[in-house]
Amino acid sequence: MTALKAHEVARFLNKPDLKEGIFLAYGPDAGLVRETAQRLVKHFSAGDPGNVTVLDQGEIDADPSRLAMEAKTTSLFGQNPVIRVRNASKSLVMTLTDLKDDPGGAVIVLEAGNLAPRDALRSLVEAARLGRALPCYADSEETLAALIRETFSKAGIAADGDVVPALRDILGNDREVTRRELEKLVLFAQETKVLTRNDVLLLCADNAALVLDEIVDAAGTGHADRLDDALNRALTANINPQQLLATALNHFSRLRQWRTQVDAGRSPREVLDAQRPKPHFSRSPALEQQLRLWSDDALAVAGERLQGATSESRKRATLAEATTRRTLLALCMMAAER
Repeated sequence: MTALKAHEVARFLNKPDLKEGIFLAYGPDAGLVRETAQRLVKHFSAGDPGNVTVLDQGEIDADPSRLAMEAKTTSLFGQNPVIRVRNASKSLVMTLTDLKDDPGGAVIVLEAGNLAPRDALRSLVEAARLGRALPCYADSEETLAALIRETFSKAGIAADGDVVPALRDILGNDREVTRRELEKLVLFAQETKVLTRNDVLLLCADNAALVLDEIVDAAGTGHADRLDDALNRALTANINPQQLLATALNHFSRLRQWRTQVDAGRSPREVLDAQRPKPHFSRSPALEQQLRLWSDDALAVAGERLQGATSESRKRATLAEATTRRTLLALCMMAAER
């Protein structure tokens, strides 16, 4: 049985001890699960995306033979297949039982949520001779500090002594958000190769603000998967559902104000460039898309729905989370249909 401890995962990723088999990245930190899977795929595919097949659990459920077929298919250049399965669940157990002891050279990388010790999928991978289960838990202060130092060191950036403590206080425990913030700092210091605490305070918004932006932009552009992921992160971080609704109402109200200017003949980009303070450049494409997708009438409907949901969540606080999810998903579907 090979059940890695969370602190052993980083060392394993630097030097995997298998050349084939089943690798399960699982845990509550969805960003770290994705990052772990990406590193495994990159290692076993030698960086060749043409040798990687990406499947979702839903595709396999629709065609149960798909995973086994892909695992037994050799590429035109004789390379062993690398298969990445997102949203993996225990319905894979039957197929993987036939592959766990003889994968035929295939590498199967599974991404899953937080699995209990007795979960059938986790138990199968941990018990397999050619299986490795990699738990992905939120960064501790120590692992976060190590990640910050490693990132700056690889980029050749000299960070002042108070940069790491400042970042450690600002960043949360979501690996995906952490990576994005560190990439932003590395880009900022690309020429000077120096970072100060003031740079960090200037550039790094708090994670609550980041995830709120992700929620409204995912809903406004019709990306249900991104919306669900961002909502889960926000609620895990104990952001109040009523705060989410208030943020969404403010966002769609602002979109309606901007849309009035678009209807008057200005382009979405001109409208956004004229705002003070100007929206962060990373959000510009999503905001421009929303200004093209949503008409004034549709934005009026969105505002009414959000006001109704806000009122309902106050009257029935125990259902606030469900009301918030339902309302934001409905808006997301409106955007997707436009």
